[in-house]
Amino acid sequence: MKHCFMLSPMGSSTGASSVAMGVLHLADQRGLSAAFFLPVAQSVQSLSTTFGAKPAMGMEQLHQYLSDGELDDALELIVAAYEEAAKDADIVIVLGLAANDQAPFAARVNAALAKSLDAKVILVTTDTEASHQYMNRKLEVASEVYGGSVHGRTLGVVINKAGAPRDVHGTIRPEMFDTQGREIPSAATLEKQLPIFRGGHFKLFGIIPWQSRLMAPRSIDLNRVLPVQMLHEGEAHTRRIEHVSIGARSPGNLVSVLQPGTLIVTSGDRNDVLQAAALAEINGKHLAGVLLTGGLEPAESTLQLIAPALKSGLPIMLTKIATYPTATRLPSLYPYTPDDDNERFDAVTEHVVAHLEREKFREMISVDGERRLSPAAFRYNLVRVSSALKKTIVLPEGDEPRTVEAAIACAKKGIAHCQLLAEPKIIDELMKKRGWDYPERNFEIVDPRSIRNKYVNAFVELRKHKGMNEVRAHQLLEDNVVLGTMMLQQNDVDGLVSGAVHTTANTILPALQLIKTKPGSSLVSSIFFMCLPDQVMVYGDCAVNPDPDAQQLADIAIQSADSAAAFGIPPRVAMISYSTGSSGTGADVEKVREATRLAKELRPDLLIDGPLQYDAATTASVAASKAPDSPVAGKATVIIFPDLNTGNTTYKAVQRSASVVSVGPMLQGLNKPVNDLSRGALVDDIVYTVALTAIQAGADNPETN
Repeated sequence: MKHCFMLSPMGSSTGASSVAMGVLHLADQRGLSAAFFLPVAQSVQSLSTTFGAKPAMGMEQLHQYLSDGELDDALELIVAAYEEAAKDADIVIVLGLAANDQAPFAARVNAALAKSLDAKVILVTTDTEASHQYMNRKLEVASEVYGGSVHGRTLGVVINKAGAPRDVHGTIRPEMFDTQGREIPSAATLEKQLPIFRGGHFKLFGIIPWQSRLMAPRSIDLNRVLPVQMLHEGEAHTRRIEHVSIGARSPGNLVSVLQPGTLIVTSGDRNDVLQAAALAEINGKHLAGVLLTGGLEPAESTLQLIAPALKSGLPIMLTKIATYPTATRLPSLYPYTPDDDNERFDAVTEHVVAHLEREKFREMISVDGERRLSPAAFRYNLVRVSSALKKTIVLPEGDEPRTVEAAIACAKKGIAHCQLLAEPKIIDELMKKRGWDYPERNFEIVDPRSIRNKYVNAFVELRKHKGMNEVRAHQLLEDNVVLGTMMLQQNDVDGLVSGAVHTTANTILPALQLIKTKPGSSLVSSIFFMCLPDQVMVYGDCAVNPDPDAQQLADIAIQSADSAAAFGIPPRVAMISYSTGSSGTGADVEKVREATRLAKELRPDLLIDGPLQYDAATTASVAASKAPDSPVAGKATVIIFPDLNTGNTTYKAVQRSASVVSVGPMLQGLNKPVNDLSRGALVDDIVYTVALTAIQAGADNPETN
């Protein structure tokens, strides 16, 4: 059943579009197919680009329909556009009109839209109300438009931009340096004091606190509201304007405003102000930049004098407009986000999601049936489940910068307790150089020199049948991967992640020698979790077995299906070949055909089919013609390649050509979890591999099933 929810802004500048991004992200985390629908184009830049949605009509067109008394005709067009946008979605988020000078009729149109689309309504407001009594009345009035807060369409409200800095007129002024934010009311306080929340019909879906950096445009974005010439671009693409200060003071009185994130606006002939800003930059106060007005360009000698600040990245900009009119234009920078500012979009979404009441939204957007596991849902579940398990993961490459940064991220997210094998002095130097802080918990530096002797006897005992002795054991334990593997073998840690600087063989060989395979496993194999745009699929084996025979290929298929199920992906296994069904012959096809037979025989409970070509396995239209009777074709979630050449080539082609995130490889078949990284792994790759490893380590925990 499709669900439609409309976010209805209670006034202008409520940030309803940001709330929409958060709700869509929550739906995606739950594996729901969510669509965004914009009925009418509003003066909101980037919305269509952000959500990939085209408005059903423009504001001017709506004006014409209303002036002609033809709202019903307009609604027919909007409903037609909605049906097209919503045809493949479980839920649809509709953004209602915001009441402003362009749309004084917003409430009337929104009410008609909610009825036409059969939408439930969530109000979006800011905390501008002077008292709880007035706020309650305002919510009641807004709800009445949709039939009331008890029996109508209104589900509740999201309070956005809580505690925002405002001027004496109550207008939000993010650019004003001296304007302070206000105290944020708690959800419990409002639910207790506002009668509208009593009875549970009308819910408070979240209080999203104001955060100035989320509103901060980049310095480069000044050219959206002013004709600006870049005298020195510096870090204008990454520095953000959190405050604006007019540099009319003498340098001695500028100290309090020369703070990180401040844009200094001053006349171009104020060399003293420019030099003061440069001095602040050199002393670590990374300003958003200096905007020189009046078209007055500083002398070359002045630019040479402030060269160290320019080298540090301080942007220097010039506009021909005078200081006062320049200052009056700057507030229009803040409300909207440019198309290319992905960092801001992501930060806003993360902030909104963190402050929405997840359980209330889960109840609201509950949909029956199998849920698509989206990349966001997969990553969210990795963090959620691994955090609950509280496992200890050893990282043998403990002084490698990406690994250290990933361990810090894991600690902050609570994914696992990471043990870095490294000399503490090296980590201290790296932390200082990168400006990182040691996490308070879940982060530990273990000096390999202090623990090696502890494992010598156990190492000798494990490998004595191969002629191992103490001298050789000491030598081998100099390798931190071997040392970490022994820590795992002796149950001092729960899992191991390596490979950022070591080869796959360096990681796997000690595991095969010391950890060994699980009972019943004939081999160790690997899978990648491929985070495609609409779902997560499993690819195996793309990293370990060069040319598995039919029995080994069957084992890989079974291992991969079980791994997929363990991570919430319903396993439908496609055994890949260059032909589908009985259309082709040859040794390679016969191997896949025999592997499919063996896998089905060993695990009749699994959906396994093959041989299938990749397009027949993944594309419904191709499957309909090539394998119409297959229970897997067109909807495969687990792809098993016939050999390493095919698997490794395909996963890398998909990963790079389609900009797909691939998590893994995750090793299967070992007694204890050991996982390899690509040497090109990003920090996020390492973080999610640590999470995978922690979940593998807790495989007997009911929460992972």
